Order: sequence, then structure tokens, then C-alpha cells
Amino acid sequence: MGPGRLMCVLVLALVLALGSRPQEQLPRESQNLNWNRFSGFWYILAVASEGHGFLPGRDRRKLGASVVKVHTTGQLKVVLAFSRSQGCRSHTLILRKDRKKATFRNTCAYGGQGPREKDLGVGGVEGFHVLSTDYSYGVVYMRLGRAGRTSRTLLLFSRQNTSSFPSMRKFIDICEILEVAHSVTVLPKDGNRHHGSFCLGQPHARPLSIP
Repeated sequence: MGPGRLMCVLVLALVLALGSRPQEQLPRESQNLNWNRFSGFWYILAVASEGHGFLPGRDRRKLGASVVKVHTTGQLKVVLAFSRSQGCRSHTLILRKDRKKATFRNTCAYGGQGPREKDLGVGGVEGFHVLSTDYSYGVVYMRLGRAGRTSRTLLLFSRQNTSSFPSMRKFIDICEILEVAHSVTVLPKDGNRHHGSFCLGQPHARPLSIP
């Protein structure tokens, strides 16, 4: 059994094991989160979303990627990239820190989606929250708004292109609390050879960057 299939089996086992547990309170974003430490390049290893069309077809799924950077005082710049049917598509968010809460919001989301948001499936990102991290992994919660409706999406970030069991367990735990565990998708490390291992090309090249 290959590592990708083994991870899928472990995820299924975790979902079944945790499904009968009483609901817990959603963890809040840490007031002490060090955004400078959280900044940098991340692999996106897993996704759970209420939204339709967030992921491409199964034959085109591969690791996503993100770059996070403190842009200016009170602003966060986030680039997300996923493989789509037309190839790799990236989306850039400029998020502003909430004055009262330890969260960043996309003030442009309420004015309608940009020309590339629909292609990527993350149109109208209203908020970007880090619910759990030790800076080697991160569970990111995004609220997506479109046509007056809001959906929830969780992303598992990792500095490495494989996840550890504790980080995957934390991700599944939070998916259970948000009631999106049924939609958990582990993005395969080894995709179609013609398209490479993930949509940004070779992992060590890290072509996705923020100037």
C-alpha cells in the first residue's frame, strides 16, 4: 500500500473514530499568533469545504500551495494556488486586521469577486483564520461568500509535502467540530506525471512568491 493510499485510510479511520464524539467548541484564533513566523511558503495537503467547485476533478487533484506574508502594518498578503482544469490557477488576497479580533478580513469580498476568483473557486473570501499551528503545520479556516451565501472551508497547511499523524488528527478534529468532515479530501502528492507533483511545478523551486 502506497503512502498516499495509507494516508487516505488513516483519514477515514479518524473520521469514523471521531464521528461519535460530542461536539466541541471551535478553537479560536490565537491572540498570540506570530504572523511573521507563520509567513512563508506552505503546501496545502488537505481540504474540507461546504462550497461546490472548490476542487477540480479527481484526475487533476494534486498538492496546492500558498505563500503568506505580512504586507504592511495591519495587512496580510495571501496567495493560494490550486490545479484547475485550465492548469494552475492562483489567487491573491490582501487582508486587513480586525481592530477588535485577532483575525484578518478581506474587505474587498463584500464588493463582488474579482476576475480570477471564480476560476479558482475561492470567490468572495471574507475571512482568513489560523485555528491551530505550531508553525510546521497550520489549520486555516476561510469563510467564502457568494450571492449572499456563506460557506466554510478548512485547509491543512504544512511546511513539508507530507503530513504528520498529529497534524492530520488536529485537522480532522476541527473538521468534525465544523461538521465538514464528510468532505475531507487529501490532495495526492503524486499526480499525473505530465503535470508534475503539484500545480506549481517542482517543490524545491518554489516559484510562487510575493515581491
